[in-house]
Amino acid sequence: MNAEPSGARALLSLSTAELERLVADAGGKPFHARSIRTWVLERSAGDLASMTDVPAAVRERLRARVAPLESEIAARRDASDGSTKLLLRLRDGATIETVRMPGAQGATVCVSTQVGCPVACRFCASGLAGVVRNLEAHEILEQIVRARQIGPVTRVVVMGIGEPMLNLDAVLAALETAIAPDGLGLSARRVTISTIGFPDRIRALAKTERPYTLAISLHAPDDALRRELVPTATKTTIDDLLAAARDYFDVSGREVTFEYVLLRGVNDRDEQARELARRLRGARGTVNLIPYNPIPGAPYGRPDETRARAFRDRLRAAGVVATIRWSKGLDADAACGQLRIHAAASESASGS
Repeated sequence: MNAEPSGARALLSLSTAELERLVADAGGKPFHARSIRTWVLERSAGDLASMTDVPAAVRERLRARVAPLESEIAARRDASDGSTKLLLRLRDGATIETVRMPGAQGATVCVSTQVGCPVACRFCASGLAGVVRNLEAHEILEQIVRARQIGPVTRVVVMGIGEPMLNLDAVLAALETAIAPDGLGLSARRVTISTIGFPDRIRALAKTERPYTLAISLHAPDDALRRELVPTATKTTIDDLLAAARDYFDVSGREVTFEYVLLRGVNDRDEQARELARRLRGARGTVNLIPYNPIPGAPYGRPDETRARAFRDRLRAAGVVATIRWSKGLDADAACGQLRIHAAASESASGS
C-alpha cells in the first residue's frame, strides 16, 4: 500500500524542474531530486523512507508534498502459472488492473489505459461497466513500476483495460519514460500497443517514429460479424484497418500483429479461416489466435485445442503466418478479456 499522505503530488506526474523545486523547498539539493526519481524508476521504491541517501529531514518535509507512487495495491491474485494480477486503487478511488506474466524471455506486464472501456466487445469483461475516464500518463507508468516490485519486467503490452488509441497522448507520454535510459530503460521494440481500430490514430502512432509493435484486434473475417462482436466498430471496416496496417508498416518498418479471439462455433469455422486468409493476403504481419477466456454471463465457448490448431493450419496453408496464444493467468481471472470481472461486479453491486 502507499503510505504517503493523500494530498501529496504523484512524483511520476512531475517534471524534473518541478521535482527539483519541491525538493529545494524541503531543504534538499537538485541531486537529491534525481536520487528520489532513480529510487522510484530503477528500484521501484514506493515510499520515501527507503531512500536513505536523501537526508531524513528532507524526506520528512516531502512526505506531505510528494507521493513516490500514488496508486495503492488494493488486491493481489497469483495464478498457478506464475502470473500475478494487481487491483490498483487510484487517487480518486477508481480501480484498474494490471498483470505481470512470466515468460521464457523475461516477464511481461499488461497495463491498462482507461478506467473501464468504451469499446464493449461482447466477449470481454473490461467493458461491462462502460468507461469512467482516461488514465493519466503517470497512472499508466505506475503500473509498470508496481509490476517491477514483484520482479523484473522486460516487455510491456498495452492490452489491459481500456482502448489505448482513445488515450494516445497519455500512453505515448508514459512509454517515453518507460523506454528512456534515465527512465525504466525498457526496449521500445519490446512494447506492444493493442487497438480495436481507429485508422487515423494508428497513422499518428506511426509518425512517432518509435518502433513499437502494433496489434490490431480483428476477431472476425467480415464486417457484419465483427460489428456483432464489437458493437462500437460501426464506422470502421476491416479494409480500413488493413490499409492503416499497411501504412504503419510502410512508415515504421514494423510488422503488425492481428489479434483474433476464437469463439467456438462463432468465428472458428474452416470457411471463416479461408476468408480471413483471403483478406490478409499480402499483409505484413502475424495472426495471433487467442482461444476465448470465459467470463460470467457471456454466451460464448472456448474451442478445444484441435479446433484451434485446425483454424491456424488453414491460415498457414494459405500463406498467412499464424500462431496460437493460450493466455496466462486463467485461474486468477487475469487472462486476456477477463480483466475487471470482479471489479465490475463489485462496482455494479455498490451502485457506482
